[in-house]
Amino acid sequence: MAHPAPGDFKDVILFLATAGIIVPLFRRWKISPILGFLGAGVLLGPSGLGALGSLAPWAAELTIDSPKELAQLGELGVVFLMFMIGLELSWARLWLMRRYVFGLGALQVLACGLIVGLTAYLFGASVTASAAVGAAMALSSTAVVMPILTESRRQHVQAGRVTFAVLLFQDLAVAPILITLAILGRNDGGTLSPDILLSFAPAALAVAALVGFGRFLLRPMMRSVARARSEELFMAACLLVVIGSGLMAAFAGLSMALGAFVAGLLLAETEFRHEVEQVIEPFKGLLLGLFFLAVGIGLDVGLILEQPFQVVGVTVGLMALNTALIFGLARAFGMAWRVAIETALLLAASGEFAFVILASAMQLGLVPDALGQSLLVSATLSMMCIPLLAALGLRIAGRTTGGLAEAPHAPGAAPEGRILLVGFGRVGRLVGEMLDRHGLPWSAIDQDAAVVARGRRSGRSLYFGDASRPGFLERCGLGSARALVITSDSDGGDSGSVEALVASVRERRPDLAIFARARDSQQALRLYELGVTDAVPETVEASLQLSEAVLLGLGAPAGPVIASIHERRDEFRRELNRGDGFLAKPRRHPAGVGS
Repeated sequence: MAHPAPGDFKDVILFLATAGIIVPLFRRWKISPILGFLGAGVLLGPSGLGALGSLAPWAAELTIDSPKELAQLGELGVVFLMFMIGLELSWARLWLMRRYVFGLGALQVLACGLIVGLTAYLFGASVTASAAVGAAMALSSTAVVMPILTESRRQHVQAGRVTFAVLLFQDLAVAPILITLAILGRNDGGTLSPDILLSFAPAALAVAALVGFGRFLLRPMMRSVARARSEELFMAACLLVVIGSGLMAAFAGLSMALGAFVAGLLLAETEFRHEVEQVIEPFKGLLLGLFFLAVGIGLDVGLILEQPFQVVGVTVGLMALNTALIFGLARAFGMAWRVAIETALLLAASGEFAFVILASAMQLGLVPDALGQSLLVSATLSMMCIPLLAALGLRIAGRTTGGLAEAPHAPGAAPEGRILLVGFGRVGRLVGEMLDRHGLPWSAIDQDAAVVARGRRSGRSLYFGDASRPGFLERCGLGSARALVITSDSDGGDSGSVEALVASVRERRPDLAIFARARDSQQALRLYELGVTDAVPETVEASLQLSEAVLLGLGAPAGPVIASIHERRDEFRRELNRGDGFLAKPRRHPAGVGS
């Protein structure tokens, strides 16, 4: 058996080393790591260290040797990104932001696409090439802008919400654009004609087949996998869904990104949504970094040196056009000028889908390579300007952090968050029923797929997943939750799971009310030390209820009995909070209730 040479893994090692350096460094600087991958791609490509190979032999060891193979693998990053976009969508969310999504977002894409396309046509491009160029350059960067908004806590201010709405429509527009390019490519790049509309029929049938397949088979498959209680199997199933749906779309003549987007939409309304997000996120981040590394490698630095004024002029012109256009539209939608300019600057630069659309158009022969490469260079340079544009918008808006000047709630949203229940067994179901009786909204999390399926069939808001996994509760709404109720039992062998969960949540939300079920008084004491608002030991509650039944059964007056039970419960809580009392030290009093 032949063993691979160490040099065969050089490109992979270089990428992993780059990721290990760039991601923590850029996160410390509060800059999107994607910009670091773009810069690293330029450095590790033929225009960077590769150009020094004849002068410095060591530079060849730090150069990517197979950029095409790396780019093919990196394209999966866009597939995973589209899947995550679909997974984060819901009809309720779209309806809540419909004015900005389908109003401002649609007008921005149409207006910018028409102006850029018309400009390209006036400079001699064909109709199809102009349409492809206009569509590509009208889209901004979700992958760079959204992390910047999150890091600066601006996603909930008005500018952040409007920016997200416009980016959302742009992401929704990618799939129709790719379908249209594929159909135009089959038409040999000819001019637009009514006959092309008939070409949409096979694409529509392919999408309908994908939706039907997902409707009938996707959820049953995920439930079957979840019942196995295997993290490895669940991860494998998630990867199969993303890549499998993409390949199904590719076999039908569509893009893999479109297939993954449809699969994400189908899973968005299921109980597995947040757990799938948690599993897929690391793959998306790594593969998307690989995609931008490949984009940086493909950047034609020589073109910048040969035509600096033309490249810079196109870059600045596109950003100025988008800024002016979005500012005018935002003002027309009634926004204050500070909000409008902040939104416009955030969306001024090109995005990752410009590379996807232009690469597809060049591959299909719709856009000449010279024009496409020139626009790819301009798109890359504009993306590198996004942090500066975002900082300028923040300064103009007169804020240092988001969420301070405006309420963090979207229009029409409830002012109070939902209550999160961890565990939906017999205790969790009873707590949920009592919350319903008092009109308090709640969502529950459980690791038993059968329990979650039964709850969702009865109309409950349940999600499958592991609440102890970092980040999962955040996706379930921990950041806006009103309270957390931990009802899961720790008798299954992992006695520290509840304590670990409480410690993790308290670190993230010091202000959150946390109520936890405890096995006994000793565990309740540990939970109080970790900062729970209230802990309820099963042994103590069972003892108090039994005492109440005995006293009432022996004829004691109901009023004094109930009052004494409440009084004893309050005494017990005070003893635990002080860390003393016979209930907190059962070994000294073996006859105590908490023993």
